[in-house]
This record gives sequence, structure tokens and C-alpha cells, in this order.
Amino acid sequence: MAHNNRKSELRALFSGSPAATPPQAAPEQKPSVPGELTSVNGRPAAPLDAPRAASGAVKAMGLSLGNITREAEEARALREVLTQSERVVSLDTSLVEASFVEDRLTDGEVDDPDFLALVESIRENGQQSPILVRPHPEKQGHYQTAYGHRRLKAVRRLELQVKAVVRTLSDDELVLAQGKENAERRNLSFIERALFAATLAARGFDRKVIGDALAVQKSELSRLLQVADSVPHHLARAIGPAPKAGRERWMAIGVLLERDEAREQAEQEIGLSRFREADTDQRFQFVFNRLSGGNKQDQREPRDLQDAAGQVFARLRLDGRKPRIEFVAGTDPTFLEQAVEMLARYHAEYAARRKS
Repeated sequence: MAHNNRKSELRALFSGSPAATPPQAAPEQKPSVPGELTSVNGRPAAPLDAPRAASGAVKAMGLSLGNITREAEEARALREVLTQSERVVSLDTSLVEASFVEDRLTDGEVDDPDFLALVESIRENGQQSPILVRPHPEKQGHYQTAYGHRRLKAVRRLELQVKAVVRTLSDDELVLAQGKENAERRNLSFIERALFAATLAARGFDRKVIGDALAVQKSELSRLLQVADSVPHHLARAIGPAPKAGRERWMAIGVLLERDEAREQAEQEIGLSRFREADTDQRFQFVFNRLSGGNKQDQREPRDLQDAAGQVFARLRLDGRKPRIEFVAGTDPTFLEQAVEMLARYHAEYAARRKS
């Protein structure tokens, strides 16, 4: 029943209906000293210093705290809107664009397991918390999102109109609001913050504004920009948010990528089907293993190469970073020359097909 009452109160705030009558204050009690018996409504109570056992109601309350977290966030956003005397409006999602600076690398339900839960919540209960937008600075009649990108995507998937607060914001104010919402709802992963910081720096934002938007100190901001500079952005986006990777491992992969050979290996890895089919943390691990030489899947037994008669004439080894073919002892030198010419011709044809 309490859960339904909270939902009703939230809907009342959106519709502008009068707020529910506040509960009456509890009867005033006189202060007591330890050990003294107190009374409530004329009935004696236990001494104040007596140990109290957790009741069933208290336990039930503890179990329900996780269920009302989302509602508490929604109520906070609504209170902020009402405090500023702003009106919630419904907008066609086709008129609402994302922020001019991307912050998340999530791909819907693939890299954000909470996204589907958000979609179902809005399907069942409606959008309880509005997003914040500003009039688009370049497109008349369109809007730009400051925060609420996940809610916007969820509402768009359900083909509904999005509830929003329209506020005139400068670029700095939009970035600060965007960073504040990220900190309060779901923190960005390290690489998401790094790319966010790099994008803002590239657009000429002051480092203080960037630090405030991400709520980080100068030293941490320097680390973020260092990683963003050493990890190619298309590679980071291919990997995704990788929330389990953390700062130290992203910094380590940035150091590994300083070598041209390592960048080539990373490009090869992200082109594999196993990479594309993995989740974001696995994709990070694949690239990290490839660059650090820790990919155990490449520790394989030599493969015998046989002719039509079943005679082994060479072995293909894939047990290290450099695959190689080893011909058996006593192989005719004339055959080796012809094999080299054949490989060169086939390699040129393969490279031409791949380029086209």
C-alpha cells in the first residue's frame, strides 16, 4: 500500500494536483533519562536503555529500501523542478537530440544491463522523472539534452513522448548539469570519463569546468586526459565502457599502445568475430591479453603440413606473437625457392582482395 501511495504522490506532482495531506505530528513526549520508563498515549514503554530486538516490520523496511531507491531519485528530480517553478512538458522524441558531447559508451542492453529494466519500468509506470533539455542553439524548434539520455532512449524505444524540463543553458551550464546527473545516477566508467574529458578539452572548455563536471581533482583529470591521448578513440569505443577494467588497467593498455606494432595487433583483435560477440569487459580483456602476450588461446600445438601422400614436409607454429612455418630437415632447396615465390604471389593477391 505504501508503495502505491508513493506512486500516486509522484503522479500528482506531474499533474499539478494538490499534494496529499501531511501526516499529523506524533504526540509530544517528555525527554527521559536512561533507565526511566516513558509513556505514549498513557501506556508505559520499555526503559530507553533496554536493548531492542529488530521487529518484523523493521526487517521488511530494510528489504524494501532497494525497491524505493529509484523512486527517491525521481522524487529528488521533481522537487528540484518544483523548487525552480519550472513546468514539465511533453516533447516528441524526434525533436530532442543528445548533448553535443557524448559521455556514455553503452550500447543499450548489450553493455548496460539496467537499460531493459528502465524500459520495463517506464512501460508499466510511465516516465516518473523528467529529463532536462535546452532549446537547440542551431535548430529552431528542436532541443538538446543536458541529462536523461538513458530515459530518452527508453521512451523512444516505447514510442512515447518524453517528459522534459526546458531550461535556457549555456554550454558550460549544460556540461555541468550533465556531469552532475551522471554522478548522482550511474557513475561513468574510467574510459567514459576519459573520453568525456578529452572531448570537452578539444572543444575548448576550461580545465576547471571539465574537472567540476566530472567532480575530479587536477591530478585525476591529468590521468584521464593522458589515457584518452594514448588510446585511439575508435578503439576505446569498440571496447565499450568496460566498468571492471578500472584506471590502472586502462593506463597500462595506454602504455602498451605506444608501440606501432601493438596498435596493429589491437586493430586485428577488434576485427575478430569473438571480439564483436563478447561483452564489454571481455572485449577489454581480449585486447589487453593480445597486447601483453597473455592470450592463452594462442598457445597451441604445432600443426603438421602434409602432402598428398601424407608425408609431413613442414610445421605451422602459432605458439607466440609471430606465427611461422618450419620446413623439415633435408627439404629440397629448389622447393623452398618455389614455395617462397608462391607465398609472395598469394600474399599480394590476398592483400589486394582485402583492400578492395
